[in-house]
Amino acid sequence: MIGIRFSQFDPNDFGGKSPFDSLLKLFLQLVNITSGDVSQALSILSELDRKYNLTSDGYGVGDFIQDLKDRNYISDENRDGSFNLTKKSEQSIRKESLEEIFGKLKRSGAGNHPTNFAGQGDEFTSDRREYIFGDTLDQVDLTSSIKNAQINHGIDDFRLTENDLEIQEKDLKTITSTVLLIDISHSMILYGEDRITPAKKVAMALAELITQKYPKDTLDIIAFGNDAFPIEVKDLPYLQVGPYHTNTVAGLQMAMEILKRRKTHNKQIFMITDGKPTCLKIGIKYYKNSFGLDRKIVNKTLDQAAIARRRNIPITTFMIANDPYLQRFVQEFTEVNNGRAFYSDLNGLGQYVFEDFIKNRRKRVR
Repeated sequence: MIGIRFSQFDPNDFGGKSPFDSLLKLFLQLVNITSGDVSQALSILSELDRKYNLTSDGYGVGDFIQDLKDRNYISDENRDGSFNLTKKSEQSIRKESLEEIFGKLKRSGAGNHPTNFAGQGDEFTSDRREYIFGDTLDQVDLTSSIKNAQINHGIDDFRLTENDLEIQEKDLKTITSTVLLIDISHSMILYGEDRITPAKKVAMALAELITQKYPKDTLDIIAFGNDAFPIEVKDLPYLQVGPYHTNTVAGLQMAMEILKRRKTHNKQIFMITDGKPTCLKIGIKYYKNSFGLDRKIVNKTLDQAAIARRRNIPITTFMIANDPYLQRFVQEFTEVNNGRAFYSDLNGLGQYVFEDFIKNRRKRVR
């Protein structure tokens, strides 16, 4: 048996990867942290190179920047000459997020959305039945149907009638409409802890997963602070935290309005937040209170949870905070909605979201 072999550390050994690929992975992470500011990301990369010797004499940061332009990751076609991300970079960031988070899940997590019911799908079951008008040809078991025809009519007078057809059932595959709410209130970067970057990374990875594995599903993303507004997947790297309070009511109202327009039976809301609701919009004015749990704001938030429950829309809350009184509020919110809640640190957030998204596929199709 060969044991562990030690060798001298070589800072210029990129583990089989090219210098560009190794720096690209770090660059995409930095761009996400800097909310799409390419110049700032490159400045940080240069500083890291100065401190930790990330590059070698044969390939420096200048070479990397030129490769980024040549390979269409960044563009400098602006009037002021500043760098912008290209669509290729935006997609690469989503793929990196997907690989980082999805790679931690169990192998059984992948697949299409199965249910406990038979219907149109990809995988056959052991269940069989007679043909019913409306069944598709791919469901007909030809071997069994021909055998039935021979038994029913004899070999000499072979006829294949509707009564001879035998159907092999498939697992019904359903589609789901998901709305992901991301808290962009000031507390998402409070106390020197970056909470918005993991939230954005989870959203990008979830969007990429749906695009690749569940193309018929829909995913809408809403950012909420003092107000709520929808954003597209391509906008996620540029999403920033503002000097906002937390208007959870506005986010939930917009999410349910979006789901109301979706013609699917399975609907759900995922909400990533780290704080309590602290804001309401009443007419054109904002009612704000950041001290403790304001019952006026809390009651309106619980009302939205109850409305979602009546509409059969479960809300899964991913709480990035460990304050006991906030967890009690989330517990009350979850009970009113009959939803789910996870209390996660930043490192485990993606795994919680993905596992819940995949496990939540087995739902009753009405």
